[in-house]
Amino acid sequence: MNISSFSQQSNYTLEPWRMLGWLFAAQVLVAFVGRSVSPLGVLIGEDLSLTKAQIGMLPAALFFGQMAAAIPAGIVADRIDSRKLLLMLSLCLGCGFLLTTFTSSFVLILLLIALGGVGYGTIHPTSNKGIIYWFDSKKRGTAMGIKQMGVTAGSALAALVLLPIAGTWGWRTAIIGAAVLLIFVGVLSFRFYHEPPSVAERNGSMNRGHFLSSLLNMFKHKPLLLVSLGATGLNGSQLMLNTYIVLFAYQKLGISLFLSGLLLVISDVSGSFGRIGWGIISDRLFYGRRIIILMIIALLTGCVSLLVAFLPADTPFWVMVPVTIMFGFCTSGFNGIWMNAATELVPREQAGAASGFSIMIGSWGTVIGPPLFGFIVDQSGTFSAGWIFLSSIMVFVFFTLLSANMLVKKHGISRQ
Repeated sequence: MNISSFSQQSNYTLEPWRMLGWLFAAQVLVAFVGRSVSPLGVLIGEDLSLTKAQIGMLPAALFFGQMAAAIPAGIVADRIDSRKLLLMLSLCLGCGFLLTTFTSSFVLILLLIALGGVGYGTIHPTSNKGIIYWFDSKKRGTAMGIKQMGVTAGSALAALVLLPIAGTWGWRTAIIGAAVLLIFVGVLSFRFYHEPPSVAERNGSMNRGHFLSSLLNMFKHKPLLLVSLGATGLNGSQLMLNTYIVLFAYQKLGISLFLSGLLLVISDVSGSFGRIGWGIISDRLFYGRRIIILMIIALLTGCVSLLVAFLPADTPFWVMVPVTIMFGFCTSGFNGIWMNAATELVPREQAGAASGFSIMIGSWGTVIGPPLFGFIVDQSGTFSAGWIFLSSIMVFVFFTLLSANMLVKKHGISRQ
């Protein structure tokens, strides 16, 4: 093999990982902006005099926008060049959040966050499409885990960077800086990301009737529907943890605001490792059986949440650290496995639409979960009721996924 041939082969081998790098960067900045409403919720709540249920509505609004955009975004992702979508979604999310800094109306802020959620929701089918086409099934779980790690990495950065900035200069200043950075990275992604030639050739090649038929088939696809319903509970648990861990530690346990914010960082960092770790476990130990991994995650999440429910009020920070690590590793680490499970149940040509469909269903947990958790805490006067509620949801998730796994085995559905 001559030097030129070796160089071409090396470039071909590395190209998927280079493109993964741009997808990861976009995912980090999208989460950095979108997930900022969770750590900043304490300060936004103090500024606008919000109840805990209203604070829970802030991330719920983001995921309501994601849910509304999920299927259209999935269909568009299967037809349009991903570089264009990366730029468009960055502008949508960035501008939506920028506008929230110019108003003190709670209702208007919710509407603008929901508008940003449209851009936030578009990143998933867009980036999932890239993973499906750039990587084969033996590397896809790991690649998806790395890409999805961008969500928890961005969320951790939001707590680590934006919370101190907001504490000093206000939450509006923090959001303005984050939104401008997102738009800048969106422009860079538009410049440097590209799709495999085979995908570029087929973009826009399918007609509307094909997509409507595919969408109808997904509603009839029972394993995909059940996996999506299970993801509803897992998504809800993740947002309940992210939204209330700071409030819980600060108000119930008496831990300082800085250390309470640090617990959110620890949770997100653990989730980042979880997204890679669960992907590797799925690929190498369970040979791509994603649903079983999701069942294990649901079981562990339920147990940890039950433990948190009965922690005494004087629990110190150092005790919360290992508990939070385990909590985050599970409830913030499942997303890559979920995306793999959803996209591998359908033909590759429907990966974007399957992602959008599953996200639309799964997003209901993020819309309903945090406000309902906050309402339960407001009414009961204790966080314990909220954590017990989260544990009960995991029971539902476990048996829903068990049903999905049985159907996959019965019908012999294989990974695409």
